[in-house]
Amino acid sequence: MRLLAKNVPIAVAYFEAVGLTCRYANPRYARMFGLDESSVLGCHFREIVGEEGAEQVQPYAETLLREGVPVRYEREVTNARGQPVWIEVQMVPHTEEGVIRGAFVLVTDITRHRNAEAAVRESEERLAKFMHASQEGIVFHQDGVITDVNPPALALLGYTAEEMLGRMTLEFVPPEARAQVMAVLVAAPEIRYDSIALHKDGSRVPVEYIVRSMQFKGERQRMIIVRDIRARVEAEARIQHIAHHDALTGLLNRTAFADTAAQRLARARTQGQSVALMFLDLDHFKRINDSLGHPVGDLLLKTVAERIAGALREGDLVSRFGGDEFVVLLAPRAGQPAVAEVATRLMAAVGAPVQVQGATISVTPSIGVALFPQDGDSVEELVKHADLAMYQSKDQGRARLRFFQARLAEAARADLVLEAELAHAVREQQFLLHYQPQLGRDGRTIGLEALVRWVHPERGLVGPNHFIPLAEARRLILPIGEMVLRQALRAAVQWRSAGLLTAPVAVNLSSQQFRAPGFVDGIARALKAAGAHGAMLELELTERMLMDDIEAVRERLVQLKALGVTIAVDDFGTGYTSLGHLRHLPIDRLKVDRSFVKDLPGDERSAALMRAIVQMAQALGLEVVAEGVETIEQRDWVVAQGCEGWQGYFGARPMPAAVLEAWLRERLPQHPSGPGFNKS
Repeated sequence: MRLLAKNVPIAVAYFEAVGLTCRYANPRYARMFGLDESSVLGCHFREIVGEEGAEQVQPYAETLLREGVPVRYEREVTNARGQPVWIEVQMVPHTEEGVIRGAFVLVTDITRHRNAEAAVRESEERLAKFMHASQEGIVFHQDGVITDVNPPALALLGYTAEEMLGRMTLEFVPPEARAQVMAVLVAAPEIRYDSIALHKDGSRVPVEYIVRSMQFKGERQRMIIVRDIRARVEAEARIQHIAHHDALTGLLNRTAFADTAAQRLARARTQGQSVALMFLDLDHFKRINDSLGHPVGDLLLKTVAERIAGALREGDLVSRFGGDEFVVLLAPRAGQPAVAEVATRLMAAVGAPVQVQGATISVTPSIGVALFPQDGDSVEELVKHADLAMYQSKDQGRARLRFFQARLAEAARADLVLEAELAHAVREQQFLLHYQPQLGRDGRTIGLEALVRWVHPERGLVGPNHFIPLAEARRLILPIGEMVLRQALRAAVQWRSAGLLTAPVAVNLSSQQFRAPGFVDGIARALKAAGAHGAMLELELTERMLMDDIEAVRERLVQLKALGVTIAVDDFGTGYTSLGHLRHLPIDRLKVDRSFVKDLPGDERSAALMRAIVQMAQALGLEVVAEGVETIEQRDWVVAQGCEGWQGYFGARPMPAAVLEAWLRERLPQHPSGPGFNKS
């Protein structure tokens, strides 16, 4: 027994009942109190544990001696090294023939356990404080039953603690999210995931769950941090909306439309359905931006977008494609008549007057339609073909609906080829000028109009009507215009030096040239480079070019007049200006469009209009030149009405420079028998 007592990992002692003196102690017990096995023997327990310890131990000893039952207690002591330790003491009575002879004392060092318990308590206290201080919701549950919940979680879900404690966590999860949450409950991973919580009022709250396992209140439980992510979800939704929608109108943007439309085409292909894609462009929208400003234009675009969306049915897809262009993919409909009905409804909706910042504005759409699958098998192809049909609508008068036809694609391909050839022609300078004389009342030459020709390597001479519109659309008109100006001025100087011409040479301007920065300075440089002066040059502008910004146009014309340049309005009568408008501008000459001349003198309406134009122009001090004179009767009539000049095939056709030079020589004064008016 002594050997056993010496080696067990507890302190063992024996005290006799009478006198409470120690009769045995193993080394561990003796060392605990700074003694050894010999010195401890015969000591009263007070001498061993000290007065303070005796006061704590005395009640337990008395209980054992009085009742003869084992007793157990824990207390803190200071060991031989002066360190505080916790011990657990068990006192077991030694009884012989019913008499208590003594007591076995078993002492175990439980410091480690006490420290662990203290750490757990401290951890739980910290966790409890954290739960109530945290701004995020925290829920504890054991096997799915809620054991604790903090105030932020209660506020997030709209419940009181009494309403949540003891209930299953799944009761606070909507049906659509329960499978996900149940899988986490069963697998019990350490995980973070997005889900949905169910508010007391039945609404869904987007949340992030952070799930951990831990000891809490002495038991292993699951802790769930419930994080409110409504702001994040809303921000992500806004980002997604911005990524897929037009910022101004809220409609789908081009990318989102293409993706969604591709899916619908795939479905239509599988189901054998026909689908229509409509391309809408607002007519003359640029004028609204230029005249009323971009803010008004933006408000108009928003209104148009709302009207387009309102005129469509559920299942139709609409997008702002850019600028004033909109694209619509109609849900399957039965053929062109149904599509035309939708287009008519759109035209009526868009064309209704709009009140914007006190102004009443009306715009009309030109609409092109391509049908799937006959007009294209992809979104890109349908958009391209609907766009071509839309441009045909504009060419035919605007505010119209046109369905795509195969010849439009062929024409577009031809335009691409022509564009490439035209760009090459600009680089290689494949252009020359023809000149058409302008004749006065007495038959003398009062001017020449320079008319550009493209010397095409395969097609021969190509007239301006076949390439100038394309050059203007692709901004190739600027280098072409510069080339025409240089050639015309060089010819004018040459003919004037030879004594063949005293009148100016007229050059037609495009709107791009006239509006280009530094245009007037460019004219001055061209005159200087050719050795010409302003009187040798006449610039012909269209009526539309005079309408854009009256003050800017007036300033530019005044600068040109300061160079000595003559200013003429070409094709007068086909645009939007009036003679009253022109009186504010420094104009020298009106060239009346050939459409007013071709039916003279027999057509009374044309005659009345022509007389009115001539009379009003003369009242404003403007010269009048009639274009398109092809018969002697037309020549005689316009001269009789007071036109200062005329131009047309009856006088002379456009001629290359060499031919024109010979023509001019024939008309010099030394040739009195020259043909004059009768030259044809």
